[in-house]
Formats: sequence, C-alpha cells, structure tokens
Amino acid sequence: MLMVWLIALPLIAAVLALPAYRHARVLAAPIVAGAPLAGLALLLAARARVAGGGVVAWRQPWLTDIGLDLSLRLDGLSFLFALLVLGIGLLVILYARYYLPRGESSARFFALLLLFMAAMLGVVLSSNLLLLAVFWEMTSVVSFLLIGFWSYRQEARQGARMALAVTGAGGLALLAGVLLLGHICGSMELSDVLARAGTVQRHPLYVPMLVLILLAAFTKSAQFPFSFWLPHAMAAPTPVSAYLHSATMVKAGVFLLARLYPVLDGSNWWFYLVSLTGLATLVAGAAMALLQRDLKGLLAYSTISHLGLITLLFGLDTQLSTVAALFHIINHAVFKASLFMAAGIIDHETGTRDLQRLRGLRRYMPHTALLAIVASLSMAGVPLFNGFLSKEMFFGETLAQGLLGEFNWVIPAAATFAGALTVAYSLRFIYGVFFDGKPDGLPRFPPHEPPRFMRIPVEVLVVICLVVGLFPAYTVGSLLAGAALATLAAPLPDYSLSLWHGANLPLLMSGVSMVAGAVLFFLRRHAFHRYHARIAHLNARDMFEAGVACLARTAGRLVALFENGSLQAYLAWMLAAMLGIPAILLAGLDSLAGPLPPSPPDALTLAGLGLLAVAAPGVVAARRRRLDALILLSVCGLLVALAFTRFSAPDLALTQVSVEVVTILLLVLALYFLPVDRPEAASRARHARDGVLALGGGALVAALAYAVMTRPYDPIASFFVDNSVSGGGGHNVVNVILVDFRGFDTLGEICVLLAAGLGVHAMLKGLRLAAPPAGPNGLPWTGQRHPLLLAILARLMLPLTMLVAVFILLRGHNLPGGGFIAALVTAVALLLQYVASGVLWTEARIALHHRALAGGGILLAGLTGLGSLAFGYPFLTTAFGHFHVPLLGEIELATAMLFDLGVYFTVVGTALLIVSHLGVRDKRGGGQPDAGEGGR
Repeated sequence: MLMVWLIALPLIAAVLALPAYRHARVLAAPIVAGAPLAGLALLLAARARVAGGGVVAWRQPWLTDIGLDLSLRLDGLSFLFALLVLGIGLLVILYARYYLPRGESSARFFALLLLFMAAMLGVVLSSNLLLLAVFWEMTSVVSFLLIGFWSYRQEARQGARMALAVTGAGGLALLAGVLLLGHICGSMELSDVLARAGTVQRHPLYVPMLVLILLAAFTKSAQFPFSFWLPHAMAAPTPVSAYLHSATMVKAGVFLLARLYPVLDGSNWWFYLVSLTGLATLVAGAAMALLQRDLKGLLAYSTISHLGLITLLFGLDTQLSTVAALFHIINHAVFKASLFMAAGIIDHETGTRDLQRLRGLRRYMPHTALLAIVASLSMAGVPLFNGFLSKEMFFGETLAQGLLGEFNWVIPAAATFAGALTVAYSLRFIYGVFFDGKPDGLPRFPPHEPPRFMRIPVEVLVVICLVVGLFPAYTVGSLLAGAALATLAAPLPDYSLSLWHGANLPLLMSGVSMVAGAVLFFLRRHAFHRYHARIAHLNARDMFEAGVACLARTAGRLVALFENGSLQAYLAWMLAAMLGIPAILLAGLDSLAGPLPPSPPDALTLAGLGLLAVAAPGVVAARRRRLDALILLSVCGLLVALAFTRFSAPDLALTQVSVEVVTILLLVLALYFLPVDRPEAASRARHARDGVLALGGGALVAALAYAVMTRPYDPIASFFVDNSVSGGGGHNVVNVILVDFRGFDTLGEICVLLAAGLGVHAMLKGLRLAAPPAGPNGLPWTGQRHPLLLAILARLMLPLTMLVAVFILLRGHNLPGGGFIAALVTAVALLLQYVASGVLWTEARIALHHRALAGGGILLAGLTGLGSLAFGYPFLTTAFGHFHVPLLGEIELATAMLFDLGVYFTVVGTALLIVSHLGVRDKRGGGQPDAGEGGR
C-alpha cells in the first residue's frame, strides 16, 4: 500500500486545496506542502527495501480481460524518479507561494500542480504498461492546463495547445507501442515483459513497436524534430517551468527509455535511432540556446540539449553509458530547477526576461546572482560542481562507443562542440544578466532581493550542486547504483564516482570545450547573431499555427463535402459504404453458390414475392401522390408479415403487423400537415445515383443470402431451443431470448426507445403547426372534424383491443406474443382514439402520465435484473416455478413476466409521449382544425 499512498496523497491534497484556499487559507499551505512532505517520508522509509536491487510490488486485479490491472512497482529506478518528483515538487510549491502575484487563482494552481505530481508518480511507479499509458496521458492533459494557466495570454494558450498536440500524439503512439509489446510478450505486466526480454527483438513486430515507443519518448522529452513545443511552453508560470520542463514531465521520456532499456536495447535499430536522435538534439538545442534573448528561452533550449545528451547516452552501445545517463538525470534536474527558479526571481523583481535589458544585476541582487552563477557553472560542467562529473562520464562514453566504425570520431567531436556551446550559453546567462554594464529600461527599478523564503528552494538546490560535486560517492552513490541496477537488469559495470580521475582524454575534451566555449561566447555578437538574423523569421509557433489552420481548412472542405444538409446525401454515403465492404468480401469467394441445393419455391411464395416486387417500386413511382404511396407502403409491410408467417416466424409476423399499423396511423396523421406544394423534381444524376444504390443493395443482399443459405453452418438456434424450457421456463423461444438469454440487449433497446421518444417530445413540445388550407389537388377539407361512425367504432374497439393486448402479454412466454407486441397493440388502440376523437378528448378520459409510465417501465425492468443479482445470479436471470392455485389449477409464474411488463409500459408510454404532441396546430392558422382541438 506504500505506493498507493504515494499517488493518493497528492490527489487528496489537490481536492482539499480548493476549499482550503477559498475558506481557510491558513490551512492551505500545510495541506499543499504536506502531501509531498509525507510522500518523501514514506519513500525514504522504503529506501532499505529497494537497496541492492530489491523490488516492492503491489497489484490489484481490475480489467484483467484486457490486461489492465492496478499494478505498481518500486525499485531503484522508480525510487530515483519518485524522489525527484516529490523533492523538487516540495521546493517548487514553497517557491510558488511567493512567486504568484496577488489575485491569481492560487487554489487552482496548486491543485493542478498536485494533480500533475500524482500523474508523474503514477508514471514512474506503474508496473502495468497500460496503466503507465493512462498516467502518461494524464500528465499531458494536466501540463496543458498548467502551461495555459494564464489563459488570458495568447502565447500561453498557443503554447499549451502546441504541447498537448505533440505530447498527446506521442501518447497515442505509446498506447499502440505497449499494445504491441504486450502482444509480443503475452502480458502487460512489466515483470513479465522484462522476463521475456530475450524474445522481443526476434519478433517480427519488434521494429514497429520500437518506433512507436520511441516516438512517445521523443515527443515527451522534446527530442529533435519534436523539440519545438518546449520553448513555447515557457509561457507558463516559472514554477511550472521549473517543475515540468526541467525535473519531471520532460524526464518522463527518458524514464521510459530507462524503464524499457532491458527489453529494447541491443539492436542496431535501438542504437542508431536513439543515439543519432540524441546527438542531433544535443547540438541543435545548445546552438539555439546561445541565440536566445529571452532568459527562459535560453534555459528551455539548454534543457532540450541536455535531454539530447541523456538520450544519446542511452543509445550508446556501452553499459556505463546508461549509468552516466542516470547520473546526468539527477544532476540536470538539480541545477536546471535552480536556474529556472533564479530566472523567475529575476523576472519577478525586474518585470522582464529580456537579456538585452538585464545587465549588472549583481549590484542589486547579489545573493540571487551568487546562486544563479553557481548553478550556471554546474550546467557548464565546471569542476567542483555536479555537472562536471556526469559530463566527464559522458565524454568518456563517447570515446568508448563503436557505433559508426571508422567514423566513430564524429560522436566525441560533436559532443565536444556541444560542450563548448553549453559553456558559451552558460557564460551568456552569467555575464548578460549580472555583469555587462547597467540595467537598461527595466519595468521595475531598482530591483531588489526576493522574499527570504522564495530563495530557500534555490539555495537548497545550489547546495546540492556543490555537495554532489565534491562528494559524489557519499551523496548519490547508492541512489545511482540502485537506479542503474533496475535499469540494466544486470550486474553493474565498474565505475568510480570521484572528483579526480587523472589526466586523461575526457579531461582534455572538457578543457577544450571550456576554452572553445569562452571563444564562442565572445564571438556570439558577430557570426552567430548574423546567422540568427537570417532564420529569425522561422518561428515554430507560427509554423505550427499555420499547420493547424491548414488542417482546419481541409477539415472544413471535407465537412462541406459530406455534411451538406441533405439527408439523401447522408443516406447515399452510408449505403455506398455498407454496400462496398461486403461486396469486396463476396468478390473473394471462389463461387457464390455453396454445396447445398436451393429449396424449390412454391406458387404461393412466388405470388407474394411478385406482389412485393410490384408494390415496392410503386411506392417510389407514387412518391408525389402521398396517400397512394402510403397505401402501397402498407401493402409492402403486410407482405413482409405474410412472409414471416410463411416461414414459421409468428412472433416476427405479429410484431411486423403491429409496427405497420402504428406507423401507418402516425403517417396518416402527419400527412395532414405536410405542405400542399410538391417538391421540386430531382436531377437525373440523383435519380441515377439512387437507382444504382437501390439495385446494388438489392443485388448484394440477394447474393449474400444465396451464399449463406447454400452453405452448411451450425446455427446458434439449437442452443436456445434446447435450453428454452429448462433454462428460461418458456416454450416460446423468441420471447425467452428477449427476456432472459439476451435480456440485457432488450433493456438497452427500450432505453434507446425512451431516449428517442424524449427527443421527439423535446422537438415537438410547444410546436404549433398551421393547418393547410386545402387538401391534395386543392380539394377542400370536410367540415366534420371527427366522423361519428369512426369515433363510435374506435370506442367499441378499445376494450376489445386491450383484452387482446393483455392476452398476448400473458401468453407470450409460451406462445407467440410478449410485452413488445402487446404494447404495440395497445398503442394501436389508443392511437385510433386520438385520430377518431382528438387528443384533448382522449387524454381527458385516459389520464396517463406518459413519461412516468415509460420511466416506470425502465425502472421495473432494471429492478427485475437487480433482483437476480440479490440472489447471486447473473443480471436478468429468470426464476420460474409451477404453482397450484385453487379453481385455476397448476400455473407457471416467472420473473420474466415482470421484465416483460416493464417492456410493455416503456413502449406504450413512449408511443403516447410522441402522439400527444404530434399534430397540435397553430389556432391562428386557417383551415381544418386538427385532432388536438376536436371533441371538446
């Protein structure tokens, strides 16, 4: 449970921080700072358990079927990163308390910061690859909110969107990569994946899996060519930059490289992709850092360069390079976080980050100047500071690698050049801010030292830079060894953490880089700035925004092409897609006909099919004579019902007839309100398109039916027939399927039906339709709104029809019928009353709350399913039994009847809900009154 608490503590604090800042600010600081402090205490207490390669694991099964379990792992590597996340997070929280100006939403800021802390802890502690991907995406979303915290600034919104687009795309690549890796290894658990490391690289999917995972790592850690988002993320508040973009979020990418290093390392694909990407990022980031005018921009590009250095070390083909990469992760997090905080102090006290205006600040801010100079020297790799040690190891490993054969010298030469650039931009930071004359036009003058507690986090980190630089083996030796053991999953190579290794080639490279860096610094105003002036117009943000605009225009054209407001066009595209895919599959068959001979047709069936073949085109031909088309449509429905009866499907026939009658009655009611004007004739091209789709659809369905019915197959129907009585207690197999075997499907269908009914109700509520002044062909409407004979017949039929509906409902479990058919019969009877006597007359005598009736049906059906759960059975399992009742004899009772009753209530309520609002016209309109005004 230790790791669960490590993630839960920041989440709990994030929830408590919002009300604490609003109502009791005295409690806010202990809550916000208490979470990382308590987490550090728990983490350090577990230090002994992970020392020497130990692992602490926790697992809770969750979605086991898809391989997603709540599985956490604490080893040396995750301990190192959790320590950075919690330790630097605590210092950033203290720093932010004094950085944020008054009036800012501190509660929201600290809640987001704690939420990000929890997400990063989830990434580094996850032992399940899918769980890691979930936390990975969580870091992208929360970082988007933190970068865009000052949402009223355009650059903040643009930077946040750019970061989310790049890192979010990387998250999708990670998800695809871990799915492939889990498929290769047969498990999503990290312990299982590491145990099968030897088989991964021999799998055919190794290369695409590797590329996808590296895309995720490169986008998160701002590697070339995905590094453009990080400088624009500097629009965030400086505490966010110090935490996300130096110590935590951008380290997630290199953490992923370290975590999967035993599985992915060892192939040429890994060496060349990782090392060359890291090398390009190292040099390009350092060069761009030297050219920046913005203080945080300089630090952002230097972060990119150092992340490239770490990535390059992971890609080199030596074991010690991995140790050097982990060592530099520690050092970089410490000195870069302190530098970002120092830059924030300078911005906070002067009101600007422009290096051309920041000069001579050592006179006004001597304490801050000393801290920033020490951190900058550590970044430059000057001896006696921690950055020098990992830089020496880096130079040594570039000399030991053998990736490029006779061109091996390219990597150490490029590393030396990048080291010189690092020295140059570090000197620019020191000289340009604290020396080089006097301040020039500062918005806040004279500047002064920040509040005491705002400097403490920087002081702590600078002291660490010094102590680690002087006593590396005693300070970080065991921490580095534990992380390296977990990363390599093998015995550690020989190495020494000491300040002096003698006069050797890495020391010479370090000296050359320092001298060359000083020269580059003094030449920067000439060659470098002239080159920068040539490319200054190339702005990554503008290019990104132009790309987004281009995508938006393309999407707009596609939407205009497909979503043009024409229902006919939508249906045409849908039908074309539905016809094209099966046609491709059918085309792959050797023969359309199977081995089984077709059944010989009889005369009655052929006659029915002939009538259907005439009536269906007749609907199309008579489409402009609406009543004739409606009559022909009802003939088609009746013929389909007769076909169901002919082929022994009485339940389907009853349902079809009921649906047909309800539909025809509703359409007759709607016909009255359709405009008299005929629609314009469609073009020949549209007729041709519709004809092709119709003929193609008919031919495809016929071919598909013929291909299926002439081939032997084992139908699933035999299972239902065999188990209908024993498992469901009913002889009507169709009804038992609906209320028991597939009861959950039926529950979903009636929920969809009710949702559709509520949608129709919402659209029709308050609608007043003007009645047309004349009928078809200009004939006047009759003055008799509700014919007496029709009204009398409808009232006589109501009780008889309801009796039939009850009979169909009660017998449905053993004979054709059921709740749905009974509801449709009831709807026919009630709908006939609406048509014959009017809405108001009918509702005055049949007082039903339609929504309550439909909702009660859903509730009754759901409670039936919950009842089975209460007795330990699966949801909607039917219970039945036979009971002896006096005078009636033996009868069968089943809980399926309650479910069927729920279906009945839902369908009746939904039908009445629609009918009660259909056809209410505007009383100010002329012409014949509608059904809603009759029978008052």
